[in-house]
Amino acid sequence: MDEPQSRRSTATPQGMTEADRQVVAVWAADCAERVLPLFEAEAPDDDRARDAIARTRAFARGELSAAEEIRRRFVAGRAARSAASPAGVAAARSAAQAAGVAHMGAHALGAAAYAAKAVALAHPADVDARSGEVRRQLAAMSPEARAALRRLPPLGEDTAGPLGPGLLATGTLGEVIREIQAHLGD
Repeated sequence: MDEPQSRRSTATPQGMTEADRQVVAVWAADCAERVLPLFEAEAPDDDRARDAIARTRAFARGELSAAEEIRRRFVAGRAARSAASPAGVAAARSAAQAAGVAHMGAHALGAAAYAAKAVALAHPADVDARSGEVRRQLAAMSPEARAALRRLPPLGEDTAGPLGPGLLATGTLGEVIREIQAHLGD
């Protein structure tokens, strides 16, 4: 019997199977939730980032369908407009990337990258803030999430998704994703 469409990979290697997306969604939500206070301190009445993380966790538990979340994936991204600081903006974008995992698993790396960027922006005097956050993220990653993320193409090699030559491939975000991908085999 054929595997249901929802359990197969999407058209791009960055998509992952739904089972793998559910596994990496937990890690993405953890990354985003860690920096959520940076956003909420600036926008205490805006619950879109918190809701995105909760929905990401619900997707990971199989309580929400990928189709439902695909329709809602941009809601948390718009929350970034409520933040006053670059750290708050990055924290909201981390939540938005986590929410995007239901659509495409590679967004988990975007959630981690934005979280590490938020930490670095929140602690500009600490030159190790970003790398410390990346180490924490790697240490918190489950073996199943590590295995799923290891199957993704390296940043910049596949143009059909978030790991293509766009925003996540440049600057701090690109550096963080490359660092995470380099350590997935550890």
